[in-house]
Formats: sequence, C-alpha cells, structure tokens
Amino acid sequence: MFLDHTGCHLLIALSSTEVLYVNRNGQKVRPLARWKGQLVESVGWNKALGTESSTGPILVGTAQGQIFEAELSASEGGLFGPAPDLYFRPLYVLNEEGGPAPVCSLEAERGPDGRGFVIATTRQRLFQFIGRAAEGTEAQGFSGLFAAYADHPPPFREFPSSLGYSELAFYTPKLRSAPRAFAWMMGDGVLYGALDCGRPDSLLSEERVWEYPEGVGPGASPPLAVVLTQFHFLLLLADRVEAVCTLTGQVVLRDHFLEKFGPLKHMVKDSSTGHLWAYTERAVFRYHVQREARDVWRTYLDMNRFDLAKEYCRERPDCLDTVLAREADYCFRQRRYLESARCYALTQSYFEEIALKFLEARQEEALAEFLQRKLASLKPAERTQATLLTTWLTELYLSRLGALQGDPEALNFYRETRERFRAFLSSPRHKEWLFASRASIHELLASHGDTEHMVYFAVIMQDYERVVAYHCQHEAYEEALAVLARHRDPQLFYKFSPILIRHIPRQLVDAWIELGSRLDARQLIPALVNYSQGGEAQQVSQAIRYMEFCVNELGETEQAIHNYLLSLYARGQPASLLAYLEQAGASPHRVHYDLKYALRLCAEHGHHRACVHVYKVLELYEEAVDLALQVDVDLAKQCADLPEEDEELRKKLWLKIARHVVQEEEDVQTAMACLASCPLLKIEDVLPFFPDFVTIDHFKEAICSSLKAYNHHIQELQREMEEATASAQRIRRDLQELRGRYGTVEPQDKCATCDFPLLNRPFYLFLCGHMFHADCLLQAVRPGLPAYKQARLEELQRKLGAAPAPTKGSARAKEAEGGAAAGGPSREQLKADLDELVAAECVYCGELMIRSIDRPFIDPQRYEEEHLSWL
Repeated sequence: MFLDHTGCHLLIALSSTEVLYVNRNGQKVRPLARWKGQLVESVGWNKALGTESSTGPILVGTAQGQIFEAELSASEGGLFGPAPDLYFRPLYVLNEEGGPAPVCSLEAERGPDGRGFVIATTRQRLFQFIGRAAEGTEAQGFSGLFAAYADHPPPFREFPSSLGYSELAFYTPKLRSAPRAFAWMMGDGVLYGALDCGRPDSLLSEERVWEYPEGVGPGASPPLAVVLTQFHFLLLLADRVEAVCTLTGQVVLRDHFLEKFGPLKHMVKDSSTGHLWAYTERAVFRYHVQREARDVWRTYLDMNRFDLAKEYCRERPDCLDTVLAREADYCFRQRRYLESARCYALTQSYFEEIALKFLEARQEEALAEFLQRKLASLKPAERTQATLLTTWLTELYLSRLGALQGDPEALNFYRETRERFRAFLSSPRHKEWLFASRASIHELLASHGDTEHMVYFAVIMQDYERVVAYHCQHEAYEEALAVLARHRDPQLFYKFSPILIRHIPRQLVDAWIELGSRLDARQLIPALVNYSQGGEAQQVSQAIRYMEFCVNELGETEQAIHNYLLSLYARGQPASLLAYLEQAGASPHRVHYDLKYALRLCAEHGHHRACVHVYKVLELYEEAVDLALQVDVDLAKQCADLPEEDEELRKKLWLKIARHVVQEEEDVQTAMACLASCPLLKIEDVLPFFPDFVTIDHFKEAICSSLKAYNHHIQELQREMEEATASAQRIRRDLQELRGRYGTVEPQDKCATCDFPLLNRPFYLFLCGHMFHADCLLQAVRPGLPAYKQARLEELQRKLGAAPAPTKGSARAKEAEGGAAAGGPSREQLKADLDELVAAECVYCGELMIRSIDRPFIDPQRYEEEHLSWL
C-alpha cells in the first residue's frame, strides 16, 4: 500500500498485478485499468501539485525496472464516467549489470531554487535525475526531466552487496520544505549524507556508509525498513527496532517487541507530525520523538565541531560553558591564541589561571584580547575588577609600544598597535571604566613618558585641564588657547589666563571677547592686574580693550570692573578718562564706579578736569569751583550754575569766581562779564573785591543797570500792594452780603433723608437747597467721618445734653451764660461746634458724598438681613 503525504490518496498493489485506488472522500474502491499487468514496487508522490481531488503527475516504479508517470483523479461519474487513472506512460528503465532491476524506492522533490530532482534506488544502485522544468510546463509532469537522460545514464552510486531489496528515507525539517538529509538502506549498510540542491552535478554531499550493527545484515537478521530523523536512523528488524546516531554510527536504542504481537513487518514516518509508525500482523505501534537534540552537543563536542555544539546548547548555560572551555583549550593547543582568548573570555573559568597560561606562553596580544573581552562583560557594580583590567590593559599596550618604538622593521606593527591602543582608550564600551580609572592610567602614561597618549587620553576623558597644562608646560601657548576656545569652559579660562596673557595677550583677549557673557569679567581681573603691572602701553591697551568690551557691549554694571577701567584710563589713556566719566552721567545713583575711589585716583594722577567732574557728581560744588578755577574760569562758571534750586549757594559760588577774577587775574572786564552772567550778583556784591585805586568809570554801566533794576522792583511792589488793597475791599463787601442772605421753608417741605415734614423737628437748610432734620443729618454724616471726628461728635452731644436749657428771662439767661462761661463752654458754643462738625457742607453735595463713591449701597454686615427682607 502507498499513501500520499496528505492522506487523501491510497494505492493498493496486489500480487496479481492489479492496482486499486481509494480516495478519502470517495465511496468505493476503484481499479486502475491502465495499471493492470504491472507489479508496483514504489511510488513517488508529487508534493508540489498534489491536491485532495488529484494527485498531479506522480512516478510509479515496477518490479521490471520501469518508471511510469501517471495521474489520478478522485472524480466519480456514473456507469460510463471517466476512469480515475487519467494516463499511465513509461519514462525510464533502471538497469543493473544483469539487466533491468526492480525500482525499490522513488522520491520526487523540488529544491528551493526551483530545480526538480528524482532519486530512484534498485537493490545495489542509487540514481539521481536532476533538471529544471521549462517555465509554464510544471503540470506536464516529469517527461522533460527524464528526457535529458535518454542518451546517457544518470549518475548513480553502486555497492556490491545486496539484501534483495533497498529502501530510501528523507529527513525534511518542515512540511512542504526541501529535504535536508537522506539514508539509503542497502546490502553494505546505510548510506547517509546531506542533500545539497545547489550543487549542479550531484545532490549528495557529506556521504558516509554506516555499517550495520553487530548481528544485523544480509545474513541472519536483515533490516526490513529504515526511517530517518534529524540525528538518527531507525532500522526495523523482525523482532526489534534499533536507533543509530548519524553522527557516530553508534546504537543508542534497542527496542525489542514481544512475540505475541508477531514479527514486525514495516515502519514509516508521518511527514506532517513527525510520528513513527511500526506494525506487525496483529498490532500497530507509534514512536513519538521528544528532545532528540538534547545530548547532540556532546557528540559535536567530541568531534571538535564547536560551532554546532554551541548551537545545540545555547539555552543551557552550564553546557555552553563546557563547550567554550573545551574550544578554548583546543585553540590554545593549536596555537590559535587569539581565538582561544575570545573563548576563554566567555567561560566561567578562573581568571588567574587563564591569565597565567597566556603569560607563560608569552602571548601578550592574546592576553590583551582576553582582558578586553572580560572588561566588556563586567557589570556596573564590579568597579574593582574594572579598575584592575583597565590598568593592566594599559600597561600591556604601553609595554608593547615601548618595545616596538624605534625599531624601523616593526614600524607598521607599531602603528597597528598604537591604533588598537587608541581604539581601546576611545571605546564607548570602556568609557565608564576608563573614566573611573583615569587617575591610575595617567600615572602609568606618565611613568612610561608617553606624553602623546597622555594628551590623547585626557582629551577623550574631557580632562581638558590636563591638556592645557601640558601645552603650557611645553610653551605651546597657542595650542593651549585653541583647546580652551574649542571647549569654552569658563573655569579653565580663569585658571590659565594668568599664564597665557603674559605670552599671547591679544589672542587671549580675542578669545575672551568671543565668549562674551559666558565669562565673569571679575574672575579675569587678577590676570589683567598681574599683566598690566609692567605699565607698558601694549599691556594696558589689551586690558582696556577687554574692559571696554565688558562695559560697552555686555553692559556690565559691576563696580569692580568700572573701578578697574578707571584705573587703566588714569594710567594709560588719560584722554579717555574724562569721556568715560561724562558718558557715565552726573547722577550719583546711576554711576557704576566708586566716586570716592575715582576722586582719589584722578587726584593722584593730576587729572583736574576729571576731579572737577567727580566733584560735580558728588554735588560738592564749592570744591568743584575751587578746583576748576585752577584749570579754567569757564569750567568754574559751569559748575557754579549747577545748584539751580539753591540761589544762595549759586550766589556764593559766583562770588568765588568774581573774587578770583578780580584778585588773582586783576581783570575788571572779566569781572563785569561774570556780573552779567549771573543775575544774582549785584554791583554792590562785587565792589569790595576791587582795589581802592579803581575808578568809577569801570562800573558806570553796571551801577546804572543796578539802579534801574531797583526802580523796577519798587514799582512792582507798589502794584502788588494796590492789588492786595482792592482784594481786601472785595472780601469785606462779600461778607456784608452773606450776612443778609436767607432761605425760605414752606410748610410742605420735607426732609431729604426720611421724607417726613421738615418743620416737625429742628432742621438744617443748606445753600444748595437740601433740607435735613438735625437727627437725620447726624445719622447721615456720622459714617463718613474719621474716627477722631466721630469721637469729637459724641463728646459734643454728651456735653450738649448735660448743659442746662436756657430760660425765658433775659437776666437769668445772661447769668446762666456767664456761669457757663466761667465753668466751661456755653450751650451756644457747643451748638456752634456741633454745627461746624456736622453742617459744614451738604451731605449730598459736599466732599463727603464724593469720598463715599466707592462705598456699597448696602452695608456688607447687613447684606444678609437686607437680602432676606426682599424674599
């Protein structure tokens, strides 16, 4: 019986040379008329084109050595319906030395590249048919493939011994994928190998014949069937199953069957599930393969095939460590030290033992490789180990570079080692560990005198301070400044500026200016002070250039900066000193320099005009005028006009100027000009300064002008007196008119507050026309009064209530008033005070109403009460 891989088509070959066909979806067994007369030995199913209803083109091998091509269809018609065998035609005949031989096995497959191949076996030979079907002719079958071998025989393998039959088995990893290995059971043993679809001449590779185990063979106990798995082939004997490893040829399993089941007949493998089936005349057995590859790594390890061993124990760390250790030892024995170091670094072997092995073998390069890989595998917490490894690696590289340096024959090797060392120092994987060990590495570099790599390592670690210090020690000041300018670290500028400014002042100041506000100018003042102490023009000019940049461009307001700039101006550029002071302004609260320091500095260096300006800013006008008179009279005049609001001081200052002009310069004309410049000075103020021999002719015009001014002033006073007299008369007349002014109250008039008749109670009448009861006005005015006036109001009310009421008799009334006057204010006086406090102005038209404009209409304390009254 022959069942296809889908389980849909079954062929039953009878010894009477008839063949029956059964379809899984069919209702009956159907004979194949075209097949009659052929004793079928093997069938090669079409895995690419086979479906549930059709087999597609298939191959059929017979006992006469013929290979036929056929196709079966599952469609069932009526009595005269189509036959299931669509066609049945011969393709090829397989021969051995004696003539045609039975076709024991047939396998038809298609490789990944689209090539088709057929492997057919007889009792002693294995044939290969390889070819590519023309595009679009796949459904036409295998005729084109076999036609290529019409003129010459296909390649084959032949073995002398024979079992009288043979069997071929394939191993396919996944369903519908290309087979990967084959096993051919024949007389001399089992031919095992790989199937390589990419080879043009032969599919078979890595072939090896495994002899049958002891007691198995063409003699007493021949094998009946063979099944191939990933790493084993299983031989079926009459009473047992033996599993042989395809890697070693050793029997790993013998499974004996009881006699009650009868002898074993055959064994097959389900390609879809991977299950193995064996059957006897009375029973069927199933083998389920689990974890077949669990110990394969040991086999590969014994074969020194380490890559495959690692592949099959990748998820088992203990086994993987064993493989790596064995591989490392093997490479070490083979003197492949670098490979050995890479493997040792992945194992859990003792670090000291492995390091000593490389040291004893004097393989420093391999030791460095081992240390680097160990360093890369460290965890962040293993800082001590990282420090040790980085230091050791650095020492190894430095020793090797030292040994190679100076040897012209090893120049290329020296350069290669140097590049590896630099790659190690700059490796991102090692950066953390190198940074933690940078102090010890710098010590090593210094002990070896390798300044080149010291600078290189410092740059990598961003230890620019060390780099700049190195350049400064070797007087490479421009290189040092280039490093500073490139990395723009203010702290480094502060530290190295005192050194650099002595050698490259202009370039350094340019770098400062380029950094701008990132630098704190106060931190640079010490460097500038030390540099400019020499007093040379170039030194002072560079310091001034930077200070001017800070003040003018950066807008610095720090007093220390402005004071230092003042000192530089005073020493090196006096012409710019006064301009700077004038630009700073004349307000003492807005200047940024220390006025007292500036005054002392200008006085020490004899800059009198600058001193005069500082005096003016300090508002010390007398001192400013005194000093200005030593420089320029016009400058003193400017200073004298500054106190505009203090006329007495201005007059005093101008008198100083006049006295100086008269007594020191003895210039009458200039004195007269001063008199004309200041209107506060009179001729009589200046006359005492002149000597007695001066004639009046010099003062004639001034005296006449003064007399005219006095005459004009007298006239102004007379006019003001007349205007005051007229104003007093108008006021007296208005008072007389007010005494006779009155208002009329009608009987129907009502109070403006309570809206009750006005005449029922005492009331007040205002000129604006508003009328109020006395008590209503009091209630309206009281909330708007200040606290002290409210207290005064209560006091007046209390005193007025305690005062005796006036009687009708005039004599007694006068006596009562006299007694009240003797003991305190009278009732009339109290009422007058009360009226002045309450009725000074109308509560609706006066200032009180204006002040209450932002007061709520409803008192917040009474809001809830008022709100509820409306509900």
